[in-house]
Amino acid sequence: MQVSHHLLEVELVPPMPTRPTWLEIDLDAVSENVRRTRQIVGPGVRVMAVVKGNAYGHGITHIARAAVAGGASMLGLACLSEAYLLKASGIIAPMLVLGYTPAWQAEDAVRHNVRLTLFDFTTAQALSQAAQHVGRPARVHIKVDTGMGRLGVLPAEAPDFIEAVSRLPGVEIEGIFTHFSTADEADKTYTYWQLNQFRQVLEAVERRGIRVPFVHAANSAALLTVPESHFNMVRLGIAMYGLAPSPATPLPPGFQPTITWKTVVAQVKRLPPGSFVSYGNTYQTQGEEVIAVIPVGYADGFRRAPTHWGHVLVHGQRAPIVGRVCMDQTMINVTHIPGVQQGDEVVLIGRQGDEEITVDEIAARFGTINYEVVSQILARVPRLA
Repeated sequence: MQVSHHLLEVELVPPMPTRPTWLEIDLDAVSENVRRTRQIVGPGVRVMAVVKGNAYGHGITHIARAAVAGGASMLGLACLSEAYLLKASGIIAPMLVLGYTPAWQAEDAVRHNVRLTLFDFTTAQALSQAAQHVGRPARVHIKVDTGMGRLGVLPAEAPDFIEAVSRLPGVEIEGIFTHFSTADEADKTYTYWQLNQFRQVLEAVERRGIRVPFVHAANSAALLTVPESHFNMVRLGIAMYGLAPSPATPLPPGFQPTITWKTVVAQVKRLPPGSFVSYGNTYQTQGEEVIAVIPVGYADGFRRAPTHWGHVLVHGQRAPIVGRVCMDQTMINVTHIPGVQQGDEVVLIGRQGDEEITVDEIAARFGTINYEVVSQILARVPRLA
């Protein structure tokens, strides 16, 4: 099967951006965050590095390599095409597709030795047939829905389902897992309830004499706060990128942020009082103001509405966005910042001087989560390692 490896990847590039708006990715920080996670979970517990969604917008292949360098044993993906990208770049670590894989992709998954999440018997039968045809086992991780209400077989049905799958020729049950819906909240009552549901399934499976090598339940929040959920593998997602799972679940000391978003000043102009700025004339200068144009807009993931970024950093000071964010350009007020000129560095996420704009600050402004902010930085923004 011929697969295009250019459509889904947002690749990290050599340290010269292809346009004057770019992300800087600290791969050493990624590796260090994995190492610190391994210290937290201790020996005997493996770390799956979740690099789905183009590594949360960071660039999947280089993040995957950095994660493996830090000691990750497996990579968590959203879909089979992400596995193709990683394998094409020479990455050989085991890979698990955490999302839905249709039965018609079963043979491709087996042929490429990619583990699949399994929760229905139709796909299981397709994998069995594919395994026999290809001559290689179909490795699966059974997903149990303990209360997330998303993908997964329900606990009451799980033991029978797992036993039926275990009898299919060519299908190897390599793992069993679940996912917590509130592990990032201060109240862990529901998380412990889910954990108990999962344990009951594990015990029922064990009573039937079925041995499953890998058991995993903990996401970043749970691996930090619910040690009972570690089992023998954890799934490291948002924390690997140096971002806290939630305000109620901060990162321990030593975890490092991995992303900085920068652009430059394209033009500086002095506008007289009463001048309008950008589409719709929503902003009008009150007095003489110095306005700078920066080459970044909503086609980069620099949000326009209903709420924009608010400020950016220039010369270590906050400069407010004025007028509507355009597709490719944004205007900022630098009247209070002396000496701004074309080519000056502008920071959208990260530190400049004594000031910092964090992903969490932007997420709070948007009324969303830090996952969404970084994942929505679009493909045309080059990633520099």
